[in-house]
Amino acid sequence: MNQAIHAGQPGRGPTYRELIRRGAAQHGERIAVEFGEQQMSFREVDELSSRIAHALLDIAAQRTRIGILLNNSLLSVPMDFGTVKAGMNRVPLNARLSLHEHRRMLEDTGCRHLFFGQDLAERASALQKEMPELNCFGVGVTLDNAPDLLELARHRDVLAPDITILPDDVVLTLFTSGTTGTLKAAMHTHASYAAICRNVLLNLLPATQDDAMLHAASLIHASGVFVLPLWLRGGRTVILPGFEPAQFLQAIADHRVTAINLVPTMIQMLLDDPHVTRADVASLKYVIYGASPMPRPVIERAMALWGQHRFWQYYGQTEVPLCLAVLRPEHHTEATLDACGQPAVDVEIRLVDEAGNDVPAGTPGEITVRAPSAVAGYHDAAALTGETFVGDGWVRTRDIGVFDEKGFLRLKDRTSDMVISGGYNVYPSEVENVLMTHPSVLECAVIGLPDPKWVEIVAAVVVLRNEQCVSEQALIDHVAQRLASYKRPRRIFFADSIPKTAVGKLNRKAVRTRYRSA
Repeated sequence: MNQAIHAGQPGRGPTYRELIRRGAAQHGERIAVEFGEQQMSFREVDELSSRIAHALLDIAAQRTRIGILLNNSLLSVPMDFGTVKAGMNRVPLNARLSLHEHRRMLEDTGCRHLFFGQDLAERASALQKEMPELNCFGVGVTLDNAPDLLELARHRDVLAPDITILPDDVVLTLFTSGTTGTLKAAMHTHASYAAICRNVLLNLLPATQDDAMLHAASLIHASGVFVLPLWLRGGRTVILPGFEPAQFLQAIADHRVTAINLVPTMIQMLLDDPHVTRADVASLKYVIYGASPMPRPVIERAMALWGQHRFWQYYGQTEVPLCLAVLRPEHHTEATLDACGQPAVDVEIRLVDEAGNDVPAGTPGEITVRAPSAVAGYHDAAALTGETFVGDGWVRTRDIGVFDEKGFLRLKDRTSDMVISGGYNVYPSEVENVLMTHPSVLECAVIGLPDPKWVEIVAAVVVLRNEQCVSEQALIDHVAQRLASYKRPRRIFFADSIPKTAVGKLNRKAVRTRYRSA
């Protein structure tokens, strides 16, 4: 088949702020957000976010970049919506990162204002000591030299500020390490973020007012993009402070949750929890997963427990959220389970060679995409923006993929993760999927290590299940029985854990760094 699948160029549509206004107007007294026993209606979220917007504009000018250091809470949605209504450019800081990383993010983006939650006051104080020019504001908390934003907002207007917001105004600057390992900040506009909402509703979650989505992962990343679609359609956003399997399973029943979004690691943790077989998931309609490759044994086990009809996989990137391709429930079959799906209806996909030319049908190539949800580029990184955003709206993903004859996209691997051993390309995810079929293996990561003869050899870092014991040679033989000889690991390292990113994805760069000289 033709390697380029095109969707056309739809109109830009309404802005992020306009979609917030519509949801508030249409759903008024319905419950919009739940956090434990606390609830807020659409009207209450709308009014609080408007008050916050006015207070923000008293502190800084429109289009100012402001740092946001908040864990998941009842205030997550009002705070985000407040920055949108104020025309601010929010820079979320993942609370799991180090002081050094937070400082670098604030300095790199020129943030002079930081808004922090009560449980992160100590980190905010440490940042202020290292950055005397940083103006700190609590969100529901007051500290020395850090007034409470909510108190400043208490008596402000419940109507949104009357300011002009342009579709190309940057609303969100989100840090991502991506495939290169280089920390970079992707810039979302009001138009691109609204396009993400349309993308989700069109391709993945046709939300209704009867839906409720449970969030345990940080709302500053992929989980957060589901808030606006639910808001627009009148559904509930149910928020947990973090991910703990037993608590998560109980919350599905308690809040009558219909949709969840998880990374593969989280699904495996749920499956390994002793409560999972007794959990009440009768309300659950959508089990959405993505962000990293799903080991086949894990998804097969999950479908056996909860049913194939619930599972939806998406493939996307921070630069072009959320869905570039979707694997629908009916495609979770033996023949297509290793695919990442068919192209989203509002996305164009090309597979290209190193020169940017379309590759022949059936040939792997770098996935290059065009969609209205693409970011405007990287903050203060012209060279990197030029390498990634290659003209006429096309974005390089640095992923290798191949289309089959029915239009399913199969992700081979990241270009930077591919191991080249003796002139042969080895895709780590393929070897990892085989290792995961061994009953003793809990999780694994495959990397390339330098070798004087082969240039690189395949190596695997393996975490065993509790009380399991297996030899290095047994695992090598297990792979050799299923894959070509050049794909089998030459070395196995046993570990207690494998490094993850702040959002729970496999941190292959950290694995390589740790074992490269082993």
